[in-house]
Amino acid sequence: MLPKFSKDYIIHESNQCVSCGLCLPHCPTYRLLKSEADSPRGRIVLMNGVVNGRIPLNARFILHMDRCLTCRACESVCPNNVSYGHLIDETRALIADHSESMTVIRKSSARSVLEKQLLTRPARIDRLRRLFYFIQKSGWLRWLQKLDQLEKNKLFKFIVQLPLVKFPLAAIVDGKRAPGKLWRDIYPAEGKKRGEVGLFLGCVARITDVSTLNSSIYVLNRLGYTVHIPADQTCCGALHQHSGALKQAALLAQQNKSAFSRLKADTIISAASGCGVQLLESGVVDERNLITDISRFLATAEGWERVKIAPLPQKILVHDPCSLRNVLRDQVYPYKLIARIPGVQIVSLPGNDQCCGAAGTYFMDQPEIASSLLEPKLSAAMDSGARHLVTSNIGCAMHIANGLYEKGIDLEVLHPVTLLARQMGLEL
Repeated sequence: MLPKFSKDYIIHESNQCVSCGLCLPHCPTYRLLKSEADSPRGRIVLMNGVVNGRIPLNARFILHMDRCLTCRACESVCPNNVSYGHLIDETRALIADHSESMTVIRKSSARSVLEKQLLTRPARIDRLRRLFYFIQKSGWLRWLQKLDQLEKNKLFKFIVQLPLVKFPLAAIVDGKRAPGKLWRDIYPAEGKKRGEVGLFLGCVARITDVSTLNSSIYVLNRLGYTVHIPADQTCCGALHQHSGALKQAALLAQQNKSAFSRLKADTIISAASGCGVQLLESGVVDERNLITDISRFLATAEGWERVKIAPLPQKILVHDPCSLRNVLRDQVYPYKLIARIPGVQIVSLPGNDQCCGAAGTYFMDQPEIASSLLEPKLSAAMDSGARHLVTSNIGCAMHIANGLYEKGIDLEVLHPVTLLARQMGLEL
């Protein structure tokens, strides 16, 4: 078998495409741009042409590769099972090796800083939490937003609109979990112990999605599962992988494998579907454990008879992230999890078969396409009359919440497990 992430792999895998075109209506960029070169079939032809020397590796080729969201909707309908996700990753690695001298802006400077200074060192993010909380409370961000240099900056606008930073669950005070500065290594099960699991924190989620992480710990503990959080875990490496930095992604995978291999837990849980895919496909797991999405684990877990869930007689919109639907194939589990809340009316967000445009940092690198893909979802959410929208991926949640905020639409975006934990009594 040919190794993945090699020139020979690109040739071999691209040759598996029979150009049937079944992928075309499922590709977000093809539907939007109506360009063959911006479809999976077209991109595969271009990839094959470049590695065989028939097409130059130039700015035009790079543009079509960069426009891909890596949503992998094409894989779910491909009759020949072409591994398009691996193809686009390897092609971007090829571009990274050959485009240093080319005048092509492939990603935002903000993304470069995130990747190099924070994502590979998530402990730094934990240390920034209290500072960022202070800045948010002080109102400085709103003041800085008025500066001409920052007014149109996509990343800064995004940061300004983030919800107030929350802190990790740390201690039990008066019978309730209280916030702390850092994550504990172990969160013991409450009552009868049913098992032990490891929880993957991710990187940016340590600040932007603490509610989901806290909720995961809370629900797991209430069901009887002890939660382990290795301090030396790091970023999953998805952003590096999809930008062509394969060696960096592999190093991060090895660090995570080392961190989780020391645990007694037989399951590693991810609360972000994008991270779950990367952990699964990068070889973090071994024969002793497995990776699973939090909704899937909880939907099939035992111990629900021991918890009380308050009713919520409201309409809940459910957004299916591409990584959950197209790769993990676990899209049914958030619905099953939310169904445990008495009184809820569960409604699938129209257009769930299409990407929302978040795609990691795509919304920063390709803001026009990302906004165009998000627009129909915002319209559908506004027309639904719902007050809550749940999604299982942090990138999708932030992108959708940002769009709702800018349009003045009052609709809360949160993870399914966060909504469930709140109905179980967790004060967020």
